[in-house]
Amino acid sequence: MHSLLLGLAAGAAMLVSAGTAAAAEYPDRPISLIVSAAPGGTTDIAARLIAQPLAQALGQSVVVENRPGGSGGIAAQAVARAKPDGYTLLLQYSGFQVITPSVMKNIGWDPIKDFAPVANVLSAPQVIVVRPGLPINSLKELVDYAKANPGGLNYASSGNGSLQQVATELLNQMAGIKTTHIPYKGTGPALNDLLGGSVDMTITTPPPLLGQIAAGKLRALAVTGENRLPSLPDVPTAAQAGYPDLQVSSWFAMYAPAGTPPEVVNKLAGEIEKIMKTDAFRQKAAEQGAEARFMGPKELGDYTREELARWNKVVKAANITAE
Repeated sequence: MHSLLLGLAAGAAMLVSAGTAAAAEYPDRPISLIVSAAPGGTTDIAARLIAQPLAQALGQSVVVENRPGGSGGIAAQAVARAKPDGYTLLLQYSGFQVITPSVMKNIGWDPIKDFAPVANVLSAPQVIVVRPGLPINSLKELVDYAKANPGGLNYASSGNGSLQQVATELLNQMAGIKTTHIPYKGTGPALNDLLGGSVDMTITTPPPLLGQIAAGKLRALAVTGENRLPSLPDVPTAAQAGYPDLQVSSWFAMYAPAGTPPEVVNKLAGEIEKIMKTDAFRQKAAEQGAEARFMGPKELGDYTREELARWNKVVKAANITAE
């Protein structure tokens, strides 16, 4: 018995040693960071914001691959099915990770079981914007216009089940209005049509909007965070505009396939935390109207579960479906 225990102890020690060695050697080749949205949106911006400094910290390339579509499902399934070795990672938009499972059936991936949480990279409120050709200069005027033209206003989102869709449908419910949903494969394509005048409005995060607002190509009506944005000081919060319950924020987080060694996950999280503490990263995030809000593996895992429960209630109450 004594020799058996010694053998088991030695085997366990070897496994720990092997895991530590694997983490020490990781990475020894380029890493793929798969993004669930098209270029141009906040998910893509978050990925590229972290990829370059992470590559420098790890000594290996971090290659950003955009795989939009399926309300985040194309990217999520690719990572969920990848080898859990830390070389295929997901940069996911919260709307896809915690809302898509509530509004779509048989999505082919599980937001909890299929992933190992690594780190949250950015968090950002939403901004309600309209094309300047509309006679709308405030959230009140938007509601009045929508009531006078039932179904006449259409809005763009980055896909069925996205936080953009849910946030707009929440506004519809609160204001007693009806707007028409037009889904796209990412924020970038949605904004292209908004700028081109094909759609009337959208609710999305600040990064892809700020330059267009400054240039007068889009008109900002309200911010769905608790406070006004320093980058948009003249734009009121939704609460200030008369809708205190329209509190909606997005977050953009990194996940690895389930089963990825904890040593590898912790190494990634540790390097990301160091990067996010730098003034350079925080300043770049602020310039995009976002916040560098770090969450490590455990905190991100807990937060993902909390957000799933919260948005499931909202989706059911608002009777939102992907169809």
